[in-house]
Amino acid sequence: MDPITIAFYAVVCGCLSVVAPKFPGLPVRLGVGAGVGIIAASVLPLIKEMMHVY
Repeated sequence: MDPITIAFYAVVCGCLSVVAPKFPGLPVRLGVGAGVGIIAASVLPLIKEMMHVY
Protein backbone atom coordinates (compact mmCIF):
# COMPACT_ATOMS: atom_id res chain seq x y z
CA MET A 1 0.00 0.00 0.00
CA ASP A 2 1.42 3.37 -0.94
CA PRO A 3 1.88 6.23 1.58
CA ILE A 4 -0.85 8.40 0.02
CA THR A 5 -3.44 5.66 0.46
CA ILE A 6 -2.40 5.05 4.06
CA ALA A 7 -2.49 8.76 4.90
CA PHE A 8 -5.85 9.25 3.18
CA TYR A 9 -7.54 6.42 5.06
CA ALA A 10 -5.90 7.51 8.32
CA VAL A 11 -7.47 10.96 7.93
CA VAL A 12 -10.87 9.51 6.98
CA CYS A 13 -10.86 7.07 9.90
CA GLY A 14 -9.63 9.73 12.31
CA CYS A 15 -12.43 12.11 11.32
CA LEU A 16 -14.99 9.32 11.52
CA SER A 17 -13.82 8.33 15.00
CA VAL A 18 -14.43 11.88 16.21
CA VAL A 19 -18.08 11.93 15.14
CA ALA A 20 -18.97 8.22 15.59
CA PRO A 21 -19.87 8.41 19.29
CA LYS A 22 -22.58 10.94 18.42
CA PHE A 23 -24.49 8.36 16.37
CA PRO A 24 -27.00 6.29 18.35
CA GLY A 25 -26.49 2.53 18.44
CA LEU A 26 -24.07 0.11 16.86
CA PRO A 27 -26.09 -0.57 13.67
CA VAL A 28 -26.17 3.14 12.81
CA ARG A 29 -22.43 3.52 13.44
CA LEU A 30 -21.69 0.46 11.30
CA GLY A 31 -23.87 1.80 8.49
CA VAL A 32 -22.27 5.23 8.60
CA GLY A 33 -18.80 3.64 8.69
CA ALA A 34 -19.61 1.47 5.68
CA GLY A 35 -21.01 4.43 3.77
CA VAL A 36 -17.99 6.59 4.55
CA GLY A 37 -15.68 3.74 3.52
CA ILE A 38 -17.43 3.32 0.18
CA ILE A 39 -17.31 7.05 -0.51
CA ALA A 40 -13.65 7.27 0.54
CA ALA A 41 -12.70 4.32 -1.67
CA SER A 42 -14.43 5.85 -4.66
CA VAL A 43 -12.96 9.34 -4.11
CA LEU A 44 -9.34 8.31 -3.58
CA PRO A 45 -8.61 7.50 -7.26
CA LEU A 46 -9.92 10.94 -8.23
CA ILE A 47 -7.70 12.62 -5.64
CA LYS A 48 -4.66 10.66 -6.82
CA GLU A 49 -5.43 11.59 -10.41
CA MET A 50 -5.66 15.28 -9.50
CA MET A 51 -2.29 14.97 -7.74
CA HIS A 52 -0.85 13.12 -10.77
CA VAL A 53 0.13 10.19 -8.55
CA TYR A 54 -0.64 6.68 -9.78
